[in-house]
Amino acid sequence: MRIVTWLLTNAIALAVATWLVDGIYFDGATSGVAEIKEKILPLLLVAFVLGIVSFFVKPILTILTLPFILLTLGLLLLVINAAMLGLTAWILPDDVGFHVDGFWAAVLGGIVISIMNWFLDLAWPDARD
Repeated sequence: MRIVTWLLTNAIALAVATWLVDGIYFDGATSGVAEIKEKILPLLLVAFVLGIVSFFVKPILTILTLPFILLTLGLLLLVINAAMLGLTAWILPDDVGFHVDGFWAAVLGGIVISIMNWFLDLAWPDARD
C-alpha cells in the first residue's frame, strides 16, 4: 500500500508540474477525457521512473556536491532536482511521450514537484513512510 501511495503522490506532483510549466509536457491530446485516458499510464510510468532516479542518483549527487551546496546555501539542490527531471526524460523512450524542454523548465518543474510533494506529505503523511 505504501508503494501505491508513493506512486500516486509522485504522479499528482508531476501532473501539476506538467500543468503549470510550459516546457514540461506529454505528447497527445490536450483536453478532455481523451487526455486523461491517453496520459494516465505514461504519467504513472514517469512518476515511477522519477522516483527511482531520485532514490538512487540524487543522494549520490548530493553527497558529491555537498561543499557546493553549502557554498550556494542550498541553491544547488534546485539544479540537482532539475537534473533528476531531465535525466528521467532522457531515460524514458520517445514512445512514452514525456518531454522536458530546457534547463529552466526543469528547474521550475523541480520546484513545483518539490512543493507539491511537501504539500501532499502534509495532507497524506503515510505516503512516504
